[in-house]
Amino acid sequence: MKSIRIDVDGAVGTITIDRRERFNSLDVETARDLRKAGLQLARDNSIRAVVLRGNGGVFCSGADLKYIRGGGDAKGLGYLQPHSASSAPPRETVSPAEPRRGGENHYGDVFKQILEYIHSTISEIRRAPKPFIAAVDGIAAAGGFGLAMSCDLVIASDRAMFEWAYAKTGLTGAESSTFMLPRLVGLRRAFELLFLNPRITPERALEIGLITAVYPAATFDAEVDAIAHKIAEGPTEAMGIAKELINQAAGMDRLDVHLDREIDHLARIADGADFAEGIDAFFAKRQPKFGVS
Repeated sequence: MKSIRIDVDGAVGTITIDRRERFNSLDVETARDLRKAGLQLARDNSIRAVVLRGNGGVFCSGADLKYIRGGGDAKGLGYLQPHSASSAPPRETVSPAEPRRGGENHYGDVFKQILEYIHSTISEIRRAPKPFIAAVDGIAAAGGFGLAMSCDLVIASDRAMFEWAYAKTGLTGAESSTFMLPRLVGLRRAFELLFLNPRITPERALEIGLITAVYPAATFDAEVDAIAHKIAEGPTEAMGIAKELINQAAGMDRLDVHLDREIDHLARIADGADFAEGIDAFFAKRQPKFGVS
């Protein structure tokens, strides 16, 4: 796997998103490999705890907007079209310099392809009969934020930062974020994060219940390792059953349906004018002007 690493130390498995040159964002290949790694470690009975992390002082910045703006992999998008790939006309690849606007850009197709892999990973994390630990060192934004929130424990370094971020480019939210936020921080605070989009320090994240613990960056790796091994040495079969019971009590049986709705809504809104403006503004490093034709 090109941008996903798996390391095993005793009964602890670690998945590392290793795409630091793109802020550990996820294109289709990386999202697909993340799903493969998640499935592998979730179903390996010799692995009793799993750590999910990013390389190079960044956790994950979500879906790769550069990849999406460039039109993605045209060969892999046929199954998303109303007609089969054999009968459909060839898709145009979007030039990053000349993106299509409004309803003509088809950004939603590329998002959908990436999100289906990420959402499958998140579903597996919630179903896995073992703990998944997000080790957040650096930024966790948009899809990276949602991916971290889907884990059972979230351990942050003191240089971590959390951000909803979807609204910056005119998106609706996905990667379980709209499902997990009200369950973690309550309805009122969830709306605060959605509408005001503050950058959340690890101390604030701990205070409002987004994360489990904060450790200094200098000792962060050792602290995460110690926590993961402590869990792996415990009664993980019983923990897995208790996790299932807590999932049921929290309504996690509705997660898969909600993930499908997140994909549908985000893919639709990504084909609109606001996202076209948002992604242009993102790469131009300017403030977007939403709702302006």
